Amino acid sequence: MKEMAQSLIEHITTFSGDYLITIIMATFGSAVVFRGLIYYTVKRHEWFAKEFEKRVDRYIDNESKTSVPISFFVLAKRLLEKTYYENFEMRAKLKRRKPDRAMDISDRIFLIKQGSAWVVKDTLKQLKHLKYSYQQPKILNVTKSVFKNNPCFNNVLGLIPMATLNDVLNILPGLFVIGGIFGTFLGIMKGLPELSAMNLSDLEQTKLVMDGFLANIAFSMTTSIIGIMCSVGMSIINTVWSPEKLFVGIVDRFENSLDILWNRSDNNDIPENDIDFNEHRDPSEALAEASLHQELEKKHRTRDLDKLVKPKRVS
Repeated sequence: MKEMAQSLIEHITTFSGDYLITIIMATFGSAVVFRGLIYYTVKRHEWFAKEFEKRVDRYIDNESKTSVPISFFVLAKRLLEKTYYENFEMRAKLKRRKPDRAMDISDRIFLIKQGSAWVVKDTLKQLKHLKYSYQQPKILNVTKSVFKNNPCFNNVLGLIPMATLNDVLNILPGLFVIGGIFGTFLGIMKGLPELSAMNLSDLEQTKLVMDGFLANIAFSMTTSIIGIMCSVGMSIINTVWSPEKLFVGIVDRFENSLDILWNRSDNNDIPENDIDFNEHRDPSEALAEASLHQELEKKHRTRDLDKLVKPKRVS
């Protein structure tokens, strides 16, 4: 066992002396790339939440008062579908000009369209089960569930689980310091046996041995310096590109938009002829149909108001 342990230590010492600095630098570079991918992937959540918030604010600003009851589900569905179709309408037009392009490059890498469709579908699926009352429902839980369970936006490149990768990147600064110190100790351990070859009666030979020992120590100290530099750099990058802070802001933004729609609604009734959201539908066609329905609703509301306001004839 002693010989096996000594042989293992020798192999680790030799390997670390040759490749440890390269491994630390390569790991740091890869970590920066993956941190950027995670941050950009989470930004897709924020992008859709911002676009939805814009349309909710626009609806509230342009809304006309009416006595016709408004369904929360119908209103949320209309604005979610409008957000989805409007954002991908221009891209659909560009694809028609270039029929050889099956999918945008960002969609291939980050699954943006698929992730946005999942947000719409999962949100509507959960909003259906909310029981309308004057008490505010737990829309925060709905929002968290929608974004946490999104298989497109919660996997980097659609393959690597974001939560696991993010946890690994968060502990890397400490691992870089440990790797640097480990390399320093290995260098010292590798240089100490050389001191046994010193002959104090031969000053030149002793000087050569000490020079070699100090060279090993200096090289091993370089490992610690590089480890500390990578640790500081990774800590700064983790702070600047923090997906956790971004995710909290996204949830608050989306929840606030749904809260506004809930407070404006009168019920959560689902129409009998409700049509499921179709992510593969042509955006221009869907928007045109939505505009037509909206104009018809306005006419019906105006007609209902006229009936209410118009005085009865006195016989």
